[in-house]
Amino acid sequence: MSGTPTAFTLNPSTAIPAVGFGTYLISNDDAETAISAAVAAGYRHIDTASGYHNEETVGAGIALGLKRAGIDRKDLFVTAKLWPGNPAWGDAPKTGAQTIQECDASLAHLGLDYVDLYLIHAPYGGDMRLEQWRALLELQAQGKARSVGVSNFNENHLEEIKAAGLPMPDANQIELHPWSQKPELLAYMARNDIAPIAYSSLVPLSTWRIEEGQDSAKTEDMKADGAAFKRIADKYGVSEAQLLLRWGVQNGYAVLPKSLNPDRMRQNIDLFSFVIDDADMVQMATMDRGDGVAWASGDPSK
Repeated sequence: MSGTPTAFTLNPSTAIPAVGFGTYLISNDDAETAISAAVAAGYRHIDTASGYHNEETVGAGIALGLKRAGIDRKDLFVTAKLWPGNPAWGDAPKTGAQTIQECDASLAHLGLDYVDLYLIHAPYGGDMRLEQWRALLELQAQGKARSVGVSNFNENHLEEIKAAGLPMPDANQIELHPWSQKPELLAYMARNDIAPIAYSSLVPLSTWRIEEGQDSAKTEDMKADGAAFKRIADKYGVSEAQLLLRWGVQNGYAVLPKSLNPDRMRQNIDLFSFVIDDADMVQMATMDRGDGVAWASGDPSK
């Protein structure tokens, strides 16, 4: 019905499903069951990271999900991420050799021979950023990652790669939702063939990360603004989550919803039975508030 692609190109041999399943804040107690249920619900992209501390149970969920669904490894897109280190936390940046070791460790934890996308999780590497990026290119050449990219990088960080004469990332996974639309960064990425992948698409929901320890940074003004999304969602007979996820996909971003509820899992992947009309897309475009609330990448000059 929608005409919207169900996958987006990363490089000539790799496309990323438009809707993936995120695993951030999924506990090791829940991960195997959740990932298996997500595959059963039709998700064909699982997004994880070493920094989530759940790779082994996510890997178990992938194996169980593939077995129960009767599908092959090649039918599932898996994203993993390098934790690059963060000197501000007393965590030394990874060298190139350590980057390759970290990817090997992630593959072992996940029980996989390769991942479809391997990302540098954040631009915390400082002087090691380019060495880490060269290591990702080597991992791609070795066949351990079908595509490579970054996450939470801004234009300065991406320009650093270009200035070094290195191939640009296939993707940049960033916070994107109607309150954080990043038009300048997205325009730069489009000029350089860097695909956007959206995380925290559901920030505008009143229920987003409200549990203790999840560090919601939403202001009271933001919390009071939810009525507009409910009104638009009601117009299409969909949930607010579906509306926000559809907004991302309709703008050309792969999205990464997460839920432990099988009914909600199925609802969150049902984004192709309706289209947000031009008037509502224009209205949602006016809701940009600039910086996001889920991540702070620090001083962009470093």
